Amino acid sequence: MRCPRCSGLDDKVIESRSLAAGESIRRRRQCLSCGYRFTSYERIEEKQLMVIKSNGRREPFDRAKVQRGIQRAVEKRPIGQSTVELVVSEIEDEAAMQGLPDHEIPARTIGEMILEHLYEIDRVAYIRFASVYRNFSNVEEFVREIETIRDQKRQTAERSTEPASDDGQYELYNEENAIAAEGLEPPTERI
Repeated sequence: MRCPRCSGLDDKVIESRSLAAGESIRRRRQCLSCGYRFTSYERIEEKQLMVIKSNGRREPFDRAKVQRGIQRAVEKRPIGQSTVELVVSEIEDEAAMQGLPDHEIPARTIGEMILEHLYEIDRVAYIRFASVYRNFSNVEEFVREIETIRDQKRQTAERSTEPASDDGQYELYNEENAIAAEGLEPPTERI
């Protein structure tokens, strides 16, 4: 590494520290020519994830752009900034994993990821984002999307309130058989 003071190329590393959860290393160096101490940083250089737009154009993945879209959707909703940051990080990780072979991912896939996360955290934010992302052109499209959410919510509620299976009766039947096998009388009343 070239010394910033004398431009000498001989130096020694005095100290190394891992930074940012192991994503970079900070090294303190000393020039062997003039004795000047300086700091260098090393980071892994990864291939940029590219987003394939609907018109076929490619542009680098922009975390800030995803965050702005989510931030607009959750505006004036009871969702904290830490939740938004977490969602953006999860989307960035998912996009990187899905785009692994060639470091490219369709913009549509990223939009669907955002919709999935917003659906889980806030349905109003989901509708807001969907209206822009899916380019709703009239009120009927809003109503249709809200009805879809309502139907899904109703189905979930129905599944959680379905009557319990006959497992309790099956357990009682097994207990009665076990008692009978021991030569004892089973209970006559069911509780």
